[in-house]
Amino acid sequence: MKASQVTAEVFFTAFKALKSEEKDVFLEKVINDPELREDLIDMALIEKAKKVKGKSVSAKEYFAKRRKAGKAA
Repeated sequence: MKASQVTAEVFFTAFKALKSEEKDVFLEKVINDPELREDLIDMALIEKAKKVKGKSVSAKEYFAKRRKAGKAA
C-alpha cells in the first residue's frame, strides 16, 4: 500500500471513530470549504457518469486534467 493510501486509511478510520455529532461538525467544515466541496461534487458526478456507457475516467485522471487546464490549484 502506498504512503498516501495508508494516510488516507488512518484519517478514514479516525473519522469513522467519531461520534455522530463530531462527524456532522467535520463534514460541515469539509462542505463549507469551496475547493473541497467542488471536489466532492466532481467525484459524485464521476461516479454517476461511470454508470453511463462511454469512456471510463478515473477521479485521479479527471483531477490531473483539471489541474493541467488551470481550473484547480
